[in-house]
This record gives sequence, C-alpha cells and structure tokens, in this order.
Amino acid sequence: MNKSVDDKDHVLIGKIVGAHGVKGTSKVRSYADSPSLFKPGEALLARNETSGSTEHLEINWVKPHTGAVLISFRGVSDRNQAEALIGSELFIAKDKLPALDEDVHYWFDLIGIDVYTIEGDHLGRIESIIETGSNDVYVVKDGSTEVLIPALGSVVLNIDTEHNRMEVDLPEGLI
Repeated sequence: MNKSVDDKDHVLIGKIVGAHGVKGTSKVRSYADSPSLFKPGEALLARNETSGSTEHLEINWVKPHTGAVLISFRGVSDRNQAEALIGSELFIAKDKLPALDEDVHYWFDLIGIDVYTIEGDHLGRIESIIETGSNDVYVVKDGSTEVLIPALGSVVLNIDTEHNRMEVDLPEGLI
C-alpha cells in the first residue's frame, strides 16, 4: 500500500485484474489485509495506469473469489465496461480506514520515516517493508547502505509518525 494518487488523502488497496461474467463484474486483487474495506456503498477512486485518468466508482456488492474479490460497481453493467477498467488501481480515502490500536501503524505511515539508533546515529529512511510471516522487516536505506531491521518490540523502541522518526536498538552484529 505504498503508491498514492495526486493527493495524500488516499491509499492503494487493490487492482482490477479482470472481468468476470457478462454483467460487468470486476475481479480485483486486494492489497488490503482484510476484504472488509470493500463494502457496498463505499466509494473508491480508480486510476487507470495506461491513460492516467481517474474516476470514482461506488461498490454495489462484493464476493470473495479464489484469491481475489469480485466486485460489482454502480454504472458498470456489461463485460465491455468491466474490461475497460482492467489495470485500474483502486484507492480508498485514508479517513475510511479502520482505526488501529496504539503502537500499530499502517505501512504507508512508516515508508519514508527516518530511523535512528538509541545513540542518535541516523541509519536512513524506511524504503520498503518485507512481510516474513513471523514479523515484518524494515528495509532502511541511506545512499548505497541498506540495513534490514526486524519489526520487534525489543528492536523498535519508538515510532513517532508526527515527527517522522523511529528509534531502534539494534542487536549486535546487525550493521
């Protein structure tokens, strides 16, 4: 969920990867942890990668479908209309995202944050995040230097998104 549209008020949650059936249903690859972001009545912003154009799409209904989500959009009633949307990235307004528990952050809030050691040394900025199953790993870069930091409570001591700063206590030998 790292790409954004022209404004900073939306976040990427999926991509239309196909048409399904003849009644205008779209097959969507969800980038969200939960398909609950796709709900009837929700307005999404669709950006066509090829043309760069954007349009608002309102969801009629949603159904899970083998590793994807089938979505019917209001005003898209035949296969040709659905095929025209293939490749479009789907964005949702950030204020529509569910609230998180304290000390839990969306990835888009962490990308670009400056990372410092407890000694005050600047390690770089978080460029990306790797999901490993047991814990995430922050990819921190400073020029050609790259450090992989495990997202563990014993390592990540403080995250201050308001001041764009993370403080870490690196295990010996990590750098």
